[in-house]
Amino acid sequence: MVKNRAVRGLSNRRLAMNRKAVGAAIAVPFSVLLLSACVSQQQYDAVVAENNQLKAQLAQSQAEQKFVEAGDVLFPSGGFQMGPAGQAEIANNVVPRLRGLQNAKVVVYGYTDNTPVGPELQRQGIPDNLVLSTRRAATVATFLVSQGINPNIVSAKGFGDTHPVASNDTPQGRAANRRIEITVQGPGAPGA
Repeated sequence: MVKNRAVRGLSNRRLAMNRKAVGAAIAVPFSVLLLSACVSQQQYDAVVAENNQLKAQLAQSQAEQKFVEAGDVLFPSGGFQMGPAGQAEIANNVVPRLRGLQNAKVVVYGYTDNTPVGPELQRQGIPDNLVLSTRRAATVATFLVSQGINPNIVSAKGFGDTHPVASNDTPQGRAANRRIEITVQGPGAPGA
């Protein structure tokens, strides 16, 4: 009996030690789990923030639509008045998408290549590409209004040769840079 009690006492002490060891073994992973949860929370917060940013960018892109028209189609070489082909292009491809807009913002942006304006344009009061691009944008904006687009939502801005989309070293690049962009932003934008 005494021997059994001694064995039991030894077993109880071992069991207690084993419980402490198991407790310590459990405590270490639990603290690791707690720390990893903190890191996971930080990672989660970062992912949520990135997701919210992407949602905002998507909403912005969905609330904005851009129509790009080649300047050579809309305007004669070196000119800022739209010819019949340019008017037909805008009337048939852009105006139907803009009809009925009331709360959106329609901005016509004009761009040129880097070829200096000629003497004929200079005589007409157009000293440089910035003024030429502004006149072209204003011509398109005026045409949109003449086609029934709400004048309160239409504006124009020229950038000259400051925002090229291609190299000005080739005829194809210069042609791509001579363009009009019509951007529709805000509520009611097509596709929003």
